[in-house]
Amino acid sequence: MDLSRLTLRPAIGTALSVMTLFLGSLPPAPAAAAASEPSRPFVHPLFSDHAVLQRDVVITVWGWAAPGTNIRLEFAGQRDRTTARNDGRWMARLAPMAASTEPRSMTIASSDGLQRAVINDLLVGDVWICSGQSNMEWPVAASLNPEDEVARASHPSLRLFQVPKKIAYAPEEIPQSKWTQCAPGTVNGFSAVGYFFGRELNQRLGVPIGLINSSWGGTVAEAWVSAQSLHVMPEFGTALGSVKELGETLSRGNIDEWLERWYAAHDPGTSGKWQSPEAPSDGWSEVRLPAEFEAIGWKAFDGIAWFRRTVVIPPDWAGRELALQLGRIDDIDTTWLNGVRIGSMDNWLAPRDYRIPAAAVRAGTNLLAIRVLDTGGDGGLVGSNETLKIFPVDQPDKALALEGTWQGRLAVPQSKIGSNPPYPANNPNTVTVLYNGMIAPLTGYGVRGAIWYQGESNADRAGQYRGLLPLLIRDWRARFANGDLAFHIVSLANFTATHPEPRDHPWAELRDAQAYVAKNMPNTGLALAIDIGDADDIHPRNKQEVGRRLALSALARTYGQTLPWSGPWYRSMDVQGSKIRLRFDHVDGGLSAKGGPLKGFAIAGDDRQFVWADAVVDGDTVVVSSTKVAAPKAVRYAWDANPVANLYNGAGLPAVPFRTDDWPRK
Repeated sequence: MDLSRLTLRPAIGTALSVMTLFLGSLPPAPAAAAASEPSRPFVHPLFSDHAVLQRDVVITVWGWAAPGTNIRLEFAGQRDRTTARNDGRWMARLAPMAASTEPRSMTIASSDGLQRAVINDLLVGDVWICSGQSNMEWPVAASLNPEDEVARASHPSLRLFQVPKKIAYAPEEIPQSKWTQCAPGTVNGFSAVGYFFGRELNQRLGVPIGLINSSWGGTVAEAWVSAQSLHVMPEFGTALGSVKELGETLSRGNIDEWLERWYAAHDPGTSGKWQSPEAPSDGWSEVRLPAEFEAIGWKAFDGIAWFRRTVVIPPDWAGRELALQLGRIDDIDTTWLNGVRIGSMDNWLAPRDYRIPAAAVRAGTNLLAIRVLDTGGDGGLVGSNETLKIFPVDQPDKALALEGTWQGRLAVPQSKIGSNPPYPANNPNTVTVLYNGMIAPLTGYGVRGAIWYQGESNADRAGQYRGLLPLLIRDWRARFANGDLAFHIVSLANFTATHPEPRDHPWAELRDAQAYVAKNMPNTGLALAIDIGDADDIHPRNKQEVGRRLALSALARTYGQTLPWSGPWYRSMDVQGSKIRLRFDHVDGGLSAKGGPLKGFAIAGDDRQFVWADAVVDGDTVVVSSTKVAAPKAVRYAWDANPVANLYNGAGLPAVPFRTDDWPRK
């Protein structure tokens, strides 16, 4: 990790902000124009068999045809006629419709008879976007009781649409996907949180539910915001300019090929194809991973190093998509299996979570190779042993551990490289690129709301997140032309070892930012996961309860039902001598301590030194004190990454973590 690079970056994960500094070290950009995109479809893919159309709003349907072509659309007794514009896009509209579980067909035809589409099994109900990072992406197959959940996943009026992962440097129009009915054969790899949320709404409301999963593990929030909106935050200005410049470079040629030519010109490992199984084995030494360069014995080394090891793939894994997790890599990695490039990233804080395509997987001995460019400071594979593994995407419990003995080899020091490449072209942790590739293609489609499970990758910038998340919400509401678009947030789950004493922690601040946004923006909600996480796994398996709590939030905040949807939420405090009395909203049947005496409260005086407090429930309040603090000033509750905290309400929902102070973080 080169801390000096952070001064060039307005935010972690926006490595492209330094692009203009490095252009001089690269070969000339290719002169050939980028390959033309495939012809646009007659009907947008969101309007495919089994789709759910949003109820109670004007339904807009669109696609592409030759300019001037007349288009006729018929659905559920309604008709509309339109004409393709000069750019080929046509757009038809239908009057708002009530929810319906009746499967109906839509017919779209051109007046010249050359184009005709019949879309079958359409329902009308509510459509929700499921977005965020890996805990939203995490599939049903990896939740609690996966075999039973998958076997019972026959819900004819619950429909699924999986947006493919895609990075784009300008807004895209077409997601290469289609709707499917929710069934055991389709739900396995779908978002678990999304599915359990949608199932709950489907059963409680009795209306069709469409779920659009657009998520990507390890990603930062600013990647999901449009350039038009993000420009109002000055700290992202340089990164936005760099993304625009890279997009222009992409339009002139293939950036991956361009980058590999740069590596080949500077790195003997790249020119020598060290990622290939046929590469010579001499010159390598045994190393143990994960480890920083210093721990390996490569003292004060900055530059390019390589790691390789063989992986014996079981016969029943051959031809199946695999997940490869490498933990954090400092700074830039490129990873191959059997010489096939698997992935690449420039974000020393983000864990690598790659997918190995089925075609690249073969039974028996496989060669895994990683090229690491460290631009300064620490470098290497710096995650924990548990984060280094490989497994079929639908069988995470069958993982093969990859920690231990590898081969390592230094390639070239930084002093001989000079400037670094304008990396990367395929980094999802870059401003706007996931909005462009995975949200923009959905805009125009009617949606009721979104559920959002993200924040781990922004936890080191919680103060900024207080402005960034509302910006994202307003951005999506504007892009979908729905100022009332519902937005329900999952508060970060408890994770890592429990700390024995009160302290500041970035995850506590991030949760506080999430709660602040949910409390202060209209038609937003918050679902807690503070009590259902896993100290040893950033991907807790109990997605069922996360989905249920999100559904409670939506039922109350979006659908207007009267029901408990949140745990106790701090409202105010009174200092009463040596004690502080806390008042709460959402007590819903009374406050209680689950499993014993109240825990998780810390108290401080003027010295701002927090100590554990004695806390007792007194009616709908909590009274907090400590013999160590005679004149208390502030209280914090569940203020850590993995706090021991047990305040609940009568509905069995946990209290929202909070602090009564606004003191700067130590």
